Amino acid sequence: MNDASPKSAVRHIETMWIPMSDGTRLAARAWMPEDAERKPVPAILEYIPYRRRDGTRDWDDLSHPYLAAHGYVCVRLDIRGTGDSEGVMLDEYLKQEQDDAVEAIAWLAKQPWCNGNVGMMGISWGGFNSLQVAARRPPALKAIITYCSTDDRYADDMHYMGGAHLTGNLEWGSTYFAIMGRAPDPLIVGEAWRKMWLQRLEAMTPVFGTWLKHQRRDEFWKHGSVGEDIDQIQAAVMAVGGWADGYTNTVFRLLKTLKSPKQGIVGPWGHKYGHVGVPGPAIGYLTESLRWWDHWLKGIDTGIMKEPQLRAYVQDSVAPASHYDARPGRWVAEPSWPSASIAPQTLHLNDAGLRQNGTLGREAGKPAALAICSPQTTGSAGGEWCPYGLGGLGPELPLDQRGDDANSLVFDGAPLAAPLEILGAPVVELELASDQPVATAVVRLSDVAPDGRVTRVTYGLLNLTHRDSHADPKPLEPGKRYRIRIQLNDIGHRFAVGHRVRVAISTAYWPILWPAPKAATLALTTGSSTLSLPVRQPQASDAKVRFGPPEPLPPGNRTLLRPGDVYRKVTQDVATGALSIHVLRDDGCSTHNETGVTTEMVKNLRYRMHPDDPATAYAEADHDLVHRHVQGWDTRIKTHCAIACSPTEFIVEADLQAFEGELRIFSRSWTQRIPRDLM
Repeated sequence: MNDASPKSAVRHIETMWIPMSDGTRLAARAWMPEDAERKPVPAILEYIPYRRRDGTRDWDDLSHPYLAAHGYVCVRLDIRGTGDSEGVMLDEYLKQEQDDAVEAIAWLAKQPWCNGNVGMMGISWGGFNSLQVAARRPPALKAIITYCSTDDRYADDMHYMGGAHLTGNLEWGSTYFAIMGRAPDPLIVGEAWRKMWLQRLEAMTPVFGTWLKHQRRDEFWKHGSVGEDIDQIQAAVMAVGGWADGYTNTVFRLLKTLKSPKQGIVGPWGHKYGHVGVPGPAIGYLTESLRWWDHWLKGIDTGIMKEPQLRAYVQDSVAPASHYDARPGRWVAEPSWPSASIAPQTLHLNDAGLRQNGTLGREAGKPAALAICSPQTTGSAGGEWCPYGLGGLGPELPLDQRGDDANSLVFDGAPLAAPLEILGAPVVELELASDQPVATAVVRLSDVAPDGRVTRVTYGLLNLTHRDSHADPKPLEPGKRYRIRIQLNDIGHRFAVGHRVRVAISTAYWPILWPAPKAATLALTTGSSTLSLPVRQPQASDAKVRFGPPEPLPPGNRTLLRPGDVYRKVTQDVATGALSIHVLRDDGCSTHNETGVTTEMVKNLRYRMHPDDPATAYAEADHDLVHRHVQGWDTRIKTHCAIACSPTEFIVEADLQAFEGELRIFSRSWTQRIPRDLM
């Protein structure tokens, strides 16, 4: 685990301009060994839209100097139209974004301080475009690290899941809408900053409405989904994720489908890098990434490719809680994926003679029809689709499932006489009929403790009109029986002795999932409906998995002006039963001492739903963003975004206001009515 590359003094460049062939300049921060121009070294690119000067600066200062001190030029590049880069941004992951990255990589490879080898890395957006750019095969790009990303923009992103519309489409889309309109810094771009800012504001549209116009897996989503032709990727790929994150499935698909050299790591974390991962245990991720870069960009035998192809953290049974500092469990090793040490174990969903409760058994019981029509507010204990770990993961994680289970069909196994370890994707096959042409089935796999507390292990869902295809959905024929396959999210979990395995099935999951047009009743046939668990046998090689400790973090360089706050509040109107959920994400207000830039961001999410009427579904998001510094630059963006619905359409609203000081310099509103397409 020791660093292979010796440490060296680091030169920091606040702004490096990278020219594009159309005359546009992209702004970057860079770190490099002081002697790099005499002794050229590889370059590592991180390419995201979140403002290198004041948005991601704290994280950038944790990672890039570390790698630069070990012999790399690290470049943190603002995408066209963001931060201080020129131009405008119109949507995520466009061809223009990839074209610019290909040009930037070629430019980096030709610089006197670069030896011609380039890597690319990033979390979330940066993980997405690392894969997308690798599929473009720029000659200098030898390896990437993709973290918390996806190879399938339709099936496994914040927009849709199982062919159903996620409220994450608004949650992320509203944030994207707000942050893309921020002004460049006049200390970097000069007097042109106002013109650049207005150009960005004029180009803005509520992109979450655009995403909602594409309700099927069409060409819009296939663009940027590298799984469409995974063989286009020839660079070496390290894929990393966390069980609490929304993007973990990608690691397993990439290990299965990539033909290029590959490795996967999955820890217990949320949408965070491993060395700052919550819940813990965190690992020495920077050290591990250095082993990867030294092998692929410098040709040093660091032993990284002798590691198992997959190193994953199997979590132990734990009580549901508002926050976990760490999850108990252990690291396990798989030499390849899919694994020969994992075999499916089939359990049948059997009737127990009770209206909403059944059993899980090795043998099929007598067939029976159990009906479920969940209240539309079912799911309030589900947490969020993608926990970010803002202010701790407590408000974002799933809570005790007993309340949601009361509105579901529940099937329990017998108390376990021995531990049961699973790794991979559980699969449920259901025989069912619906009384509506559009309906959704939500399946949760849970761990039931002897005291009755229920911890969600993983879940999956399916818009049943997408049972055969996300590209060509078909309405259900009411009353007709179908056999439906639902693959749950990949997970590593060890059920303890005395605990029970539970499957819970509902027809609603609010506020993660947007409801079907009308409340549907599903009639489930027991006996023939099954759960398949990916049961893993512990291996002796598991004990050999080792990571170094998390790297020490440098002290912060900010002056706190106002502390932030994060909370999630659920309230119910006792007269009507209507449910309201308010999520606050307040980053507080602080000044970065090095740049003098003061930033402030407050996000309020609100969801409303009546238990009996899916047409009452309403989600809204308000953002308030401030950027200023002592030289007189003072900008503010305020946005309001909302989605409502009727049985036949979605109603999208957005409002944008921009201020310079107290003066409102831009204002625009949008309303769109978008037909529902079997959704």
